[in-house]
Parts: sequence; structure tokens; C-alpha cells
Amino acid sequence: MTMRAFCNVVGLLLSFQAALGVSELRWCTVSDPEQEKCVAMGAAFREAGIRPSLSCVLGASADHCILLIKANEADAITLDGGAIYEAGKYHNLKPVVGEMYDQEAGISYYAVAVVRRNSSLNIDHLQGVRSCHTGINRTVGWNVPVGYLVESGRLSVMGCDVLRAVSSYFGGSCVPGAGETSYSDSLCRLCRGDAAGEGRCAKSPLERYYDYSGAFRCLADGTGDVAFVKHSTVLENTDGKTLSSWGRPLLSRDFQLLCRDGSRAEVTQWRRCHLAQVPAHAVVVRADMDGDLIFRMLNEGQMRFNQEGASFQMFDSETFQQKNLLFKDSTMELVPIATQTYEAWLGPEYLHAMMGLVCDPNRLPSYLRWCVLSTLEIQKCGDMAVAFSRKQLKPEVQCVSGESARHCMEQIKAKEADVITLSGDDIYTAGQIYGLVPAAGESYQSDDAKDTYYAVAVVKRNSSYAFTMDELKGKRSCHSGYGIASGWDIPVGVLVQRGFIRPKGCDVFQAVSEFFSASCVPVNNAKDYPPQLCELCVGDDHGLNKCLGNSQERYYGYSGAFRCLAEGAGDVAFIKHSTVFDNTDGHNTEDWAVGLRSEDYELLCPNGARAEVTQFEACNLAQVPAHAVMVHPDTNIFAVYGLLDKAQDLFGNDSNKNGFKMFDSSDYRGQDLLFKDSTVRVVPVQEKTSYTSWLGQDYVASLEGLQSLQCSGAVTAPPALLLPLLLLLSSPGL
Repeated sequence: MTMRAFCNVVGLLLSFQAALGVSELRWCTVSDPEQEKCVAMGAAFREAGIRPSLSCVLGASADHCILLIKANEADAITLDGGAIYEAGKYHNLKPVVGEMYDQEAGISYYAVAVVRRNSSLNIDHLQGVRSCHTGINRTVGWNVPVGYLVESGRLSVMGCDVLRAVSSYFGGSCVPGAGETSYSDSLCRLCRGDAAGEGRCAKSPLERYYDYSGAFRCLADGTGDVAFVKHSTVLENTDGKTLSSWGRPLLSRDFQLLCRDGSRAEVTQWRRCHLAQVPAHAVVVRADMDGDLIFRMLNEGQMRFNQEGASFQMFDSETFQQKNLLFKDSTMELVPIATQTYEAWLGPEYLHAMMGLVCDPNRLPSYLRWCVLSTLEIQKCGDMAVAFSRKQLKPEVQCVSGESARHCMEQIKAKEADVITLSGDDIYTAGQIYGLVPAAGESYQSDDAKDTYYAVAVVKRNSSYAFTMDELKGKRSCHSGYGIASGWDIPVGVLVQRGFIRPKGCDVFQAVSEFFSASCVPVNNAKDYPPQLCELCVGDDHGLNKCLGNSQERYYGYSGAFRCLAEGAGDVAFIKHSTVFDNTDGHNTEDWAVGLRSEDYELLCPNGARAEVTQFEACNLAQVPAHAVMVHPDTNIFAVYGLLDKAQDLFGNDSNKNGFKMFDSSDYRGQDLLFKDSTVRVVPVQEKTSYTSWLGQDYVASLEGLQSLQCSGAVTAPPALLLPLLLLLSSPGL
């Protein structure tokens, strides 16, 4: 070897050791047998000349090893998905080498929910059914299904007590290993033990319903209604592929999978119908370590010690009388992880499931500080805190005063408060300016899953005077009122965004008055208000209080704006989708509405078409979002929803006998305190975990239309002007 070549080799070794920070890789083990195998692997690597040398550090658990690696007292460990999530999110470790188990599923497998074909179950109707699980804290049998049910809002958890939540959600379960918990009566109810009845609910083969095959047997025997297993379990235990007597007569066609969208599929269709794609185990290290170099070391090891007859077997633990030591025994090979981020390795489905499951009671605040905006809200909040405490609901509520909604947002951002309920425009501000996120929402219709309404533009059906959304200039307009979402914010925002209205000097009032030939836009303070915006208004029965922003103006509100159209004062009315139905076909007996027919009206669609008034879901200006409970992004939204869900079971019904009424403000001589009085239930946000997804694309676009006004006739308003402009033009409530 030449001196130059020798120097290159030395340089490579030095750079390798510098990247690791040590001359040896310290592997963290979690048991004596694993430590024994690690020492054997280190010796085998040294004998084969694999560098750097491998040493072993015995930790008490995977969690302990994560802390040791973070503290630079160890360097690497192989973890499952849940531990990778914890290590990445809370300790800044990264996955660098992954396990691959078979060619079909690659570096992952799939968690599925299996039912009998002759059952009528789907994923939305699992509450109260009997469930079969592979074992407590097992990935596909517990972590994924429970995490998915929590994250999707189907299962609420109060105070991080997942076991309690699951025990009350299902109508009995077999969760091997749950016998030592406080909820064993429910979680072990379906377990049977061995043939002699011994080992009931044990997390071992003594329990006949343990592990993948056992959980499926629990379903096949008719003991349970749904089994949470991996994608290959049914096919491995049916159609004569198993030697077990219980599985021999079973046919795979007699079972189906439950899909996330509420449908069902054949058991062979697990790629498209599953609860989550589960990532393989992976080797994790500190963020400053070179993952590529670690893979080269382990790859050289597997090339030498994953061969039949080799002196040491990396992926076999039988010699040490255990399973899955250092690596899973089913590993075929180790592969490099290009992204080296825990989010990318886990994938969105598994990541969402873990978000629902990972809830550390020690990370929950002792109190949930509710930001209130008035003396009346303080009174109701104080009573709510006492009522929740008496029923031992967690976390307890404290009340914090705010001077305004923005002040509350500032306090929550600064972690001086935790939660406030906001309307659509304030949700936008809270998310865009202060980074807050929705934790729960309000639902206003007990007989309908929809928690929102649609803002629509309504016209008379008239073939001789037909016009489109693009031809509104010069028409007469009827608005439910200034500051009302469907009557002002949304239609004006849409028209501005589409370039039909171009305010000069940010004077939106003047711009609207010049766009329409005449309007009725009731307002409480008409100072500096262009007279054209009140031209169509009629006041009360005596002609007084014209254009006033309350019921004294006959054309005020949703029904008033529709009346403005129906009586021929205006050409178009900006209202909500239900207004036409509320005032036609005999539903309104007032003189002006008698004889009106819904079929005589149409909707103007943004695409230039017209539609029937029944087609509001497809033809609308925007879907107006429900109010949302907003929190700091570090707050566990599942714990917030879990508290509110348990609370509304006790205090949500106005006729409840527990004293306090969550959704009624009449005892305080106020309206919509803490929650809107029309709220029927608090609902989970499900996938709408950001302010934009909660508000919806069209609603956000209408608000952004108000923000993008052409000030001074030249350029778009600078960022400093956008928030005041939004606050000026958006409604105080929906």
C-alpha cells in the first residue's frame, strides 16, 4: 500500500469515528438475554474486522435507552413504531436503518380490523361491540386501533386514561396482558385461557386468544365481533393453511375488512383497506450521528452473519432462548433510511394513530385555563369549573379574563391561558397570526351530522331576467346585515377575490355601493355609511328605524333579506341555504310569505351556472364553519376533547339534573356564553387539525378576498394592514 493510499484509509476511519463521536458504537439493550446476544454480536464483528467496534450498554427499558442515547451514554437501539415516535418527537432521535420482513409488504405491514362477512358492522359502529386484540400495547392489536379510534374522534379519552376509555367503549374485550390493570373485568371479559382455563388473559400462548392467530380465533369462535390483527393473519389461518383444529374448517371468504371510509373489503384487499400502514422497526441514533456510516457497518455485518452456517446469526434469537433480540427474528435484511426523520419513516396513517394514543398524564396540565371575555362569562365559567370538579372531570377548569378575543389569543400563545371558543373569522386570526389550532367544534343539529351551513346567493326564477354570478354589477342586492358571514363577509369577500369589486383606498363600503345599483345592508352604526347601502331598506311597519341592524328593520336578518327579494325590492339575496325553505311552501305563515314556493327561486353558482335551491351543497359561496375550541399547538387536543365529551354527557342536555347547563346561557341573562346556545354537542375535529382545514377552502378564500383589497388604487395592502382590515370587515360572530 502506498503512503497516499494508507493516508486515505486513515482519513476515512478518522472521519467515520468523528461522525460517530466515539471509536465504538454503543448498542443499548433492554434485557439480560439481549445483552448476551449483543456481546456475542460485538465479538463476531471484531473477529470479522468490522469497524468501529460494537459495545453493549444494558438499559432498564426502551424508554431508558432513549434517554441514555440522548445523554450520549449510548448510541443506538432498534425500536418499534411507537417508541420511534416518542424518540423522535420528544428526544430528537432519528431512524437510520430499517428492517425488511418480506418482499410483498416490504418495510412495513398493515394493521386491519376483521369482521365476519355476515355481520353488519362498519368502522363507524364499533361502540358496544365485542373486540379481540393481540395483546396490551401490541402495535396492530392495540396501539393502532385504539390510536386510530381516538384520533378520528370515535373514542374520547379523558385525562389520558386510555384503558378506562377503551373498557367503556367496547362491550367486552380480550386484551391479553390487561389482567393487571384496573379495568380487567371489561378488557379480559372475552379471554378464555388454555384448555384447562389456566393463564386467562395472560400475554403469552397460555391465553388461546393471544397474538395474531389468537385474536383471529376469538373472532372465528364467535366470542368477539371484531379482531384487530395484521394483514396476513386471516390468510394464514384459513383455507387449510393452518394445522390447528380450530382453523382447519375456516374459509377466508367468510371474513371481511373494515375500511377507514366506512366501507368493507375482501381480506385480500388490505393494501387499500386498513387502519394504518405500520412501519418496520428501525435503528435510531442521535441527530448528530451519520446514519449512512452506521448502515455500512450493519450491512457488512448482515452480509457475513445472515447466512446459513455462519458463526453468529443477527436475525435469530433461538440460541439465547428468547425472540426478537436486537432485531426482529423475521427480518430478512436491513435497509438504509434515506429521509432519516421519524415522521417520514412512520408515515401519515401511523403518525396520526400515534397522535391519538400517545398521551402522557405527566405532560397534561393540572388545570385547563379557559379565557373568558365578560363578567357573565366569568360567572358561567366559574360554575362550570365547580360542576366539572364535583364530577371529578380532568383536567380541572380555571377561568382567566381576557380584554378581547385577540387578547385571549395572545395569552394562549404565551401559555398564560389554554383555551377559548371562537367564531370563523376569529379562528382565522387565531390560526394565522397566533398559531392556534382547533381541539373541538360545536354541532348545532341533532338530526344531522353537518355542523355548518352554506352561504348562498338566491334569485327569482325568471327566464326573461336571468343573470349569473358574473353579471351582478348594477343589480339590486339584499343582505342579511353588515358583519353577518353569509350576508356580508362571504359575498363581499368572494366578489373582491374574483376581482368584481375593487375598493379604492380600502373603502369597501363605497366600493360595494358603486358595484350594486342599490342595496339593503342593515347596520347598527350608519355613520359614514353610503346611502346606497340603505336605499332598499324599509324600516318597521311605520317606516321608522330604516336600515337599523336589528329586527325593527323588516329586511334585516336571513328572512328579512329573503323578504327583500321576494317582495321585488332586490334582485339577489345573500342568505344561508335553509332560509328559502324556512319561508316558503307554508313554513312561514306571515302575510308576506304566504303563497311563496321554493321552486320559484334559484341559486347563483360561482361557476356561472344556476341551480335548484335544493342543490346548495354543490352551489354555494362558502360553507360557513361552526365555532371551534382553539388551543396552543402544544396542547393535547384529545385530552381537551375527552374532557368536554365526558362533560357534555353530564351537562350537555338542557334538561339534565346535574345543575349546570353547558349550552344554555339563560341562567346568566346572556347569550352564547362559552359556547353557542344552539350547540347540541361538542364534536371532535377529526382530520381538521389546522385552522384552514376547519374553516374550509371557500371560507378562507372569502376572508383572504377581504384582505387583498387594492388600497389607494395601486397595490395590495401591506401585511401590517391586513389584520386590522380583517378585524374591521369580518363578523363578530356567526
